[in-house]
Amino acid sequence: MIVNAREKWSGRVLLVVLMLVILLPFVSLFVTALHEPGTYPRGLEWPETPHWENFGLAFQSANMLALLESSLLIELGVVPIAVFIATLAGFALGHLKPIGSKLVFIVFLLGLTLPFEGIITPLYFQIRELGILNTRWAIILPLIGLFMPFAVIWMRAHFVTMPADLSEAARVDGATTWQLFWRIHVPLSIPALSSLAILMFLWTWNQFLLAIVLVDDPAKRTMAGALGAFQGRYGTDIPLLCAGSLLILTPTLIVFLVFQRQFVFALMQGSLKG
Repeated sequence: MIVNAREKWSGRVLLVVLMLVILLPFVSLFVTALHEPGTYPRGLEWPETPHWENFGLAFQSANMLALLESSLLIELGVVPIAVFIATLAGFALGHLKPIGSKLVFIVFLLGLTLPFEGIITPLYFQIRELGILNTRWAIILPLIGLFMPFAVIWMRAHFVTMPADLSEAARVDGATTWQLFWRIHVPLSIPALSSLAILMFLWTWNQFLLAIVLVDDPAKRTMAGALGAFQGRYGTDIPLLCAGSLLILTPTLIVFLVFQRQFVFALMQGSLKG
């Protein structure tokens, strides 16, 4: 396919415009966070005296260290377990294909249409009956279940594209199903696994609704969920609120920037196989 100069430059201009649209909210938050606490900044006006101390004040006021520890504990409870279960289920549905696998796949597809907002009320009563309300388990266990439809479909799509010759050769050599899964398919699935783990990390870190409904103590929520309590306390202090929001967003931006190549590689690998 030959691309002429006009199409090339129009594509570049479009990418630059999209980049500016994406960066504009972050620039606005950053500029607003540098204004004097208690003021109401207008637009993207750069302050005469930038108040860099707003970030330190927001860090101390929101007790960010405790929030960071809580978020990491929740991440460790959600991401490894969810990825492991989804990998097992995806391998079974995409490669082993037992009887009824198509029906199970349809059930998982229907699970993608289930919004968090639609189940939050019954989920609250179920978590209360289990006796784990106001604990981190009230966030960890529902997230594992709610992430399963997407995660299983993601891993199934990967295992479907794996060549059957690998499994046949391993079977001839006497490999069991577990050895086939753990020694052959999992090492070849690292790009898909890493990209799925990145997505789950970002979604868990930014989880807001479950955290504020199922956990009362802000110190046991995710950082995004704790922003609700921070907003209720400093809702009228726009610069401080923007500083706190940027501090909460920073870890997710760092994770994405560090692992973006692996994520893009997994997506490109899937498109090439498809």
